[in-house]
Amino acid sequence: MTFLESFLGALTLNAGYNTAVVSIGAALLGAASGAVGAFVLLRKRSLVSDAMSHATLPGVVIGFLAGVWLLGDGRSLPLLLAGAALTAGIGMISVDWIKANTRLTEDTAIGTVLSTFFALGMVLLTVLQSLATAGQAGLSGFLLGSTSGMLSSEAMTIAIAAGVVALIVLALFKEFALLCFDEDFAGSTGLGVRRLDIALLTLLLAVVVIGLKTVGLVLVIALTIIPPVAARFWTERVSRFVPISAAIGAAGSYAGACLSASAPDLPTGALIVLILFALFVISMLVSPVRGLLSALLRHRRFQKIVHLRQGLLAVAHDEPILEPITRKLLIRRGYVSGDMRPTEAGWSAARRIDRDQALWNLWREEYPDEAHALADWSLKPIDEVLSPDMVADLETRLAPHDAARAAGGAA
Repeated sequence: MTFLESFLGALTLNAGYNTAVVSIGAALLGAASGAVGAFVLLRKRSLVSDAMSHATLPGVVIGFLAGVWLLGDGRSLPLLLAGAALTAGIGMISVDWIKANTRLTEDTAIGTVLSTFFALGMVLLTVLQSLATAGQAGLSGFLLGSTSGMLSSEAMTIAIAAGVVALIVLALFKEFALLCFDEDFAGSTGLGVRRLDIALLTLLLAVVVIGLKTVGLVLVIALTIIPPVAARFWTERVSRFVPISAAIGAAGSYAGACLSASAPDLPTGALIVLILFALFVISMLVSPVRGLLSALLRHRRFQKIVHLRQGLLAVAHDEPILEPITRKLLIRRGYVSGDMRPTEAGWSAARRIDRDQALWNLWREEYPDEAHALADWSLKPIDEVLSPDMVADLETRLAPHDAARAAGGAA
């Protein structure tokens, strides 16, 4: 079987029961991580997950030693995850305590906790490797992630835990959204802001811990950061932002797990992160809301409107047109001939734009506050922006101006 056939088989859940369970579990993990990460990003606490992930390493070693002592086998996933949750929780509390009780900023606290706990974990891992204990090689999977040797029971545990996290996020959706956008108002309505903050960080802790086996502690932070950052390009509304983030996390994790199943020698975590990054690049480029290509197209349309309008105003006032882009646009629209002489359509359009601009100028004089608040107020026809009554009133006020200008020209 070729690699492509193996990969397509994994994508369509035809590569065996264990691979299917692992892939579905990874997708649920990605969805939960994307949903939680969306709120964490809005809360501006994304880097806390980095401290949590690195703080899990000593806990994994402690969980392994506890498994050897209690069960005779240190590779018990529940004990490994429990140990990781314990030290990650301590790391989270440490960051919060340093931020609240010292003059250090949160990023400094995160760096301190991250480096300290990871160093402690490396020391414990080195000590563990010097002991005559079997099963130590399995711990390397917690660094970069590994699904190739994951049991179906382990995958089921991860899937159930991720599903529970996703359901909690869904249940607290409105409360988390209010916390992220208006903390003071949330407190005034009776919501416990501190409790909600702790709940959000606890859910973040949960996805970090349950993602260790799949993505690894080094790269699990990507599951909570890349999906919401990619989703941010697609929408301006939180009601769509969180589901899109969850969908991107699920798609990237599912594809990465399937790819890892087809190429078991490659690290699962790295494959998932690379696919998520590819989705981020696609979102950044082609999103119609905030993508680079759409921004470029909007800029080009804006540029054409400005050049065309200024060119027609120049025609109306019999002024020379020197800008190459303006000349090209006027010729292309048939408003001027090749020697820059206005056509009948050009004169008609020029008079219409000149009249429109005069109305806009009068509106700016009469209502300066409204004009200041309205962006690009003169680049659209005035009757598309202001009410018909307002336009009619401006037309009435403009008549004396026209009469005075005509009298001055005759004199």
